Amino acid sequence: MVTLLYSPHLITRRIMPENQEFPMLSLSSRITPEHLFYIRNHFPYPHVDMRTWGLSIEGCVNKPRYFRYHELLKMPQVTLPVTLECVGDKRSFFQPKTRGEQWGLGAISHAVWTGVRLQDLLLAADVQRHAHEVTFEGMDKGVRTDMPGVFSYKRSLSLEHSLHPDTIVALYMNGKPLPYRHGYPARLIVPGWYGMASVKWLHRIVVIEENFQGPYQVVDYVYDRKPLTPSSPEPVSTIRLNSTIAEPTDQEVLAKGENWVWGTAISGRDPVDLVEISTDNGNTWLAASWMDQYEAYSWRRWCWKWRVTESGTYDLKVRAKDTAGNMQSEMADWNVKGYGYNAIQHIRVYVN
Repeated sequence: MVTLLYSPHLITRRIMPENQEFPMLSLSSRITPEHLFYIRNHFPYPHVDMRTWGLSIEGCVNKPRYFRYHELLKMPQVTLPVTLECVGDKRSFFQPKTRGEQWGLGAISHAVWTGVRLQDLLLAADVQRHAHEVTFEGMDKGVRTDMPGVFSYKRSLSLEHSLHPDTIVALYMNGKPLPYRHGYPARLIVPGWYGMASVKWLHRIVVIEENFQGPYQVVDYVYDRKPLTPSSPEPVSTIRLNSTIAEPTDQEVLAKGENWVWGTAISGRDPVDLVEISTDNGNTWLAASWMDQYEAYSWRRWCWKWRVTESGTYDLKVRAKDTAGNMQSEMADWNVKGYGYNAIQHIRVYVN
């Protein structure tokens, strides 16, 4: 159904640090090739010296470990298809506008990841009974605009989530060694969570007995709805139910006859079981068809054949429903930093 007649490229959102967006029009395959996989960086790329690199596990463990790259490669490996999405994806659609990178539709991509279960590494280090969380530190570091000092990109997970069998330290992406721009030699992959949790250029894991309070845990990556509501900030975690029209694009002019509407749907919690399309601004809805089988932690492509017999202006919308009965809302959950946009997408097209 989809034939690419052009050579797609990433869409640049920032040059330094590099932030690039996946071009949704190139969605001809469920798996995103390396050169089109979205890039989200907080700092310049780190220097990685494989002569000295290792992955340390320390803190509340009885047997601190230091794994060299070749040791990780020899350990039992697991392979998981996982979609990663920046929690700022679609930020440019918030009204009123919010701070941060003005991502469009493409701060999301899908790959097949292979690596070592984090569970196996933690068991090898013999985690102590009073352990509470696990922190993950990348080699990338730099300064922030809101506080003094130099910071490494560092995040944490609960011990329970760290021991989940699907949380892995990835060494391969789409069957090849992890690309440098995507975290070589090792990165964390936390399936079902927004991409901020999947720390790149991982080199240090520390098990702690308290709640981690680093800036990329408690300052950034929280839903802060003030001044709209007086609630406390809520940590960002799983990917919200969402759907996207990849084609046609907003303001596109189409010919009468058969046109394909297609795109993706995803949820980090309960599986998506229905995608619906409206061509009359939400007055009526029709079910789309799936292009892919269901896979946990993965986006799923859908399509819908639209036969248009009348010229005019059409307002197209897409919405997804999950197996728990949740449906996308018309309104976005506005928050100060523009995280987790998942309102029903609305585009306008013209038919001649």
